[in-house]
Amino acid sequence: MKRKLERFKVIESQPNVVEPTKDFYHSIKGNWNKEFFKNDNPITVELACGRGEYTIGLAKLFPEKNYIGIDIKGERIWKGSTTATENGLTNAAFLRTMILLVENFFVEGEISEIWITFPDPRPRVRDIKRRLTSPRFLSIYKRLLKPEGYIRLKTDNTGFYEFTLEELAQRDDITDLKFTDDVYNSDLRPECFDIKTKYEQLFASKGERIKYLRFRFK
Repeated sequence: MKRKLERFKVIESQPNVVEPTKDFYHSIKGNWNKEFFKNDNPITVELACGRGEYTIGLAKLFPEKNYIGIDIKGERIWKGSTTATENGLTNAAFLRTMILLVENFFVEGEISEIWITFPDPRPRVRDIKRRLTSPRFLSIYKRLLKPEGYIRLKTDNTGFYEFTLEELAQRDDITDLKFTDDVYNSDLRPECFDIKTKYEQLFASKGERIKYLRFRFK
């Protein structure tokens, strides 16, 4: 508990973290470029970012873009924001909030791309609405994304992967959908930049194939 409290104190002082203790927590919506990053570069969001491996990895590869990792867990935000600071990444930020509340922090069309990296698969039937590719979340993403913006998903969970494909198949506003149930042996692998999260490394070491898909809204 002591370590957790110490880390919460750290993220309160981290300039690359947006969380409830910060003055701009309730005014950042629509102002990420102007007030936070102070540039006009496109914004990519990583949902359920965990330790922020993709946020950090992409920020290193593409300094001309802005990246925001979103997670509710303070300790995960601490790890990601600390690593970003240690690497001098001024184009990487972290938002501590529930993903269901993401519309409180972005206006329509403010996001250029969304990554969903190894989210909780929510396997119980009663939790279907909480899955990050359920209809209500897809509707949110569609509002927040710029036209032609991609959504990209990586997961080890076969059930969640198949659920997502089924949901997309039922919609008439999906385009440019590509997917693979084994990204390491797919021509889609370059799209993932060989960035691997902690969970990805764990599951892959156990022989689990990593699934990947991406699509845009019409």
